[in-house]
Amino acid sequence: MSPTPAPVLHKAAEPPAARRSVDFGRPTLVTRGPRWSLRLDVRTAVSCAVFLLLTLAVLVVTLAYGTYEIPLPDVVRALYGEGPAGTRTVVVEWRLPRALLAVLLGAALAVSGAIFQSVTRNPLGSPDIIGFSSGSYTGALVVMLLTGGGYYQVAAGSLTGGVLTAFVVFLLAYRRGAAQGFRLIIVGIAVSAMLGAFNTWLVLRADIQDVMLSAVWGAGSLNSLGYDQLRPVLALLALLIPSALACGPALRRLELGDDAAAALGTRTETVRLVLVVLGVALIALVTAAAGPIAFIALVAPQIARRITRGSSVALGPSAVLGAFLLALADLVGQRLFAPVQLPVGIVTVSIGGLYFVWLLVREARRT
Repeated sequence: MSPTPAPVLHKAAEPPAARRSVDFGRPTLVTRGPRWSLRLDVRTAVSCAVFLLLTLAVLVVTLAYGTYEIPLPDVVRALYGEGPAGTRTVVVEWRLPRALLAVLLGAALAVSGAIFQSVTRNPLGSPDIIGFSSGSYTGALVVMLLTGGGYYQVAAGSLTGGVLTAFVVFLLAYRRGAAQGFRLIIVGIAVSAMLGAFNTWLVLRADIQDVMLSAVWGAGSLNSLGYDQLRPVLALLALLIPSALACGPALRRLELGDDAAAALGTRTETVRLVLVVLGVALIALVTAAAGPIAFIALVAPQIARRITRGSSVALGPSAVLGAFLLALADLVGQRLFAPVQLPVGIVTVSIGGLYFVWLLVREARRT
């Protein structure tokens, strides 16, 4: 009679729990379940939380101060649907959609910039620099000046122009089986310059009223935007930004190089195509809603990387910082020369230009 085998004891699956660990000297929170795990860098989480609070503070100040100043308690009551009707109209109907658009469009710009900087593996690989913003602007300008289309026609033209420009840039930069980062930037600058000349030609041939409208819009402005623009922007970003964040792990693998990413099971060309389409769609959406807003896509991912001390550009922190920067820039544009309101694009160009010069000097010293 054979001996009875000892019972095999299986360790029960531990319930999901968060614990603190150290990964390459960086404290992280790890949450594990039976078939999944989530790692969250503590510094990144704290940085995002701080900038979310700062963004909320900027929103409150934006809602409270203007030509008609409203005490903060009245702002809170108006958001809850209480208080005088005039106060609710100013806060909820006039100021709130513009403030929310600044946050949403800033996040979209930053995510688009982070995508292209990661794809090109270069801090200058922003849609502002490599011509995709110019392509979106050209597409929207063609619709505005030649066909006189409405908001959705301008949005479609902006998306079409951005996609066609991306296709041309990647086609011209394609060499030895891939579009190399530095070559992509140089080709993008050249294409952007040609599109700028074409845009000037369009403006010179257009009617004066259309030119004045396109000039205000072309500066990148949130003036006069309301719920009619907020609703479609919110709906599209609810689809685009989660899709981009879902591609984050594949994007980090692409930063290792195509060979390493392919060895890890990533379909490099497919992932790169999806990311480029998402990045162009984000920048086209911003251009269609508010015009070309420069330098947020360039600056936000790099500042977020330095604050979080990450080894690569991360989409989440970039989105949070981009939302804060554009909301702050819009507040500065409204209040700096009040009652005259500056287009937010002028503020971002003024601030971003200084950063761009610093970045170029820094890159030149490295080489």
